[in-house]
Amino acid sequence: MPKTVDRDEQRRQIGAAVLRLASEQGLDEVSVRTVAAASGRSPGAVQKYFRTKDEMLTFAAELAGERIEQRMAAVDTGLPPREALRALVLTTLPLDAERRAEAAAQLAFAGRAAHHPGLAAVRRQVDEDVRGALAHWLASAGHGSGPEPTADHLARADAVIALSDGLALRLLYAPDEQEALLRALDHALDALMAPACP
Repeated sequence: MPKTVDRDEQRRQIGAAVLRLASEQGLDEVSVRTVAAASGRSPGAVQKYFRTKDEMLTFAAELAGERIEQRMAAVDTGLPPREALRALVLTTLPLDAERRAEAAAQLAFAGRAAHHPGLAAVRRQVDEDVRGALAHWLASAGHGSGPEPTADHLARADAVIALSDGLALRLLYAPDEQEALLRALDHALDALMAPACP
């Protein structure tokens, strides 16, 4: 009987290899050949799932975004709002080897997205999904005047994303400053969670 191949799982394994290569060596080293070697496949086997480097990169960027969203979804949003928001931000920061690899890959993708509309669209969609989820969470946590997100919720969500992105970048090139940067996170969250001015 022929062996059944889970196409989605194969693509995910190849995408994970792209993320590892991008984080360890940068996007310049990502090619069908190097991804094949990193994933234990032949170049022809990789090309069954991805015809080009850009297809691999787009899928890997989506995979990295999905992983972040899964970690965020696992946070107990029943915690006090300030504590829950801190936990949400921590899911995005490179505080362990896996998240460090993802953050390094995301940084590489961001640089490439400046010149590649397909990757830019993936990154914008991930940002929009995270922004919407954060704004809804802020509204449902009672931070504001009602259960539906307002312009204030969206602005705060944008600020949280900018804070997270900035801290992730700093933690990549200055991991020894983690303690000080996490204090900066706490200071920024205190300001973000302060009641809106009338």
